[in-house]
Amino acid sequence: MSPATELETPEGLLLRPWLPDDAPAVLRAFAPEEMARQAGRPVTTTAEALEWIAAREGERAAGSGYTWAVVRDGAPLGSVTLAAVNHVHDVAWLSYWTVETARGTGVATGAVRTLARWAFDGLGLYRLELGHRTNNPASCAVAVRAGFTAEGIEREKLRYGDIRYDVERHARLATDDVNDG
Repeated sequence: MSPATELETPEGLLLRPWLPDDAPAVLRAFAPEEMARQAGRPVTTTAEALEWIAAREGERAAGSGYTWAVVRDGAPLGSVTLAAVNHVHDVAWLSYWTVETARGTGVATGAVRTLARWAFDGLGLYRLELGHRTNNPASCAVAVRAGFTAEGIEREKLRYGDIRYDVERHARLATDDVNDG
């Protein structure tokens, strides 16, 4: 099955692959320290932003991950990703982020709901998992509003610098009765 190249949310957002022309938006998104550490590698130059975008396209081509820019009126407001796609067990890891100006506006929730529907209907996956630091209640709220059930705490799972963080894991199953409206 060929993966979709664009998805639309009920909220009027467009999910599409990241493009080389988006490099300035990627640079702005990863400029804050909080976001920089989530990038997994430095994204401080145009070349690094283009490498980040190329890596996402490589994952898509390999079928191991699908990262979408979340766009309104042509401007990327965030990103939503299915990673570690495993068709043996029909599971994947979902993650998301938004730029500061889009936080609290429903952008992440709409994108996560839409990507989950596509993962179940388009890729045939059965279980999606995600996690957030326990000190990030906004990310937890997105997960819950998008129909993901909290399953437990993974103690000191993430390390940023010398600090370790607990992570709350959430999951959503294809059979869950979720209001996607």
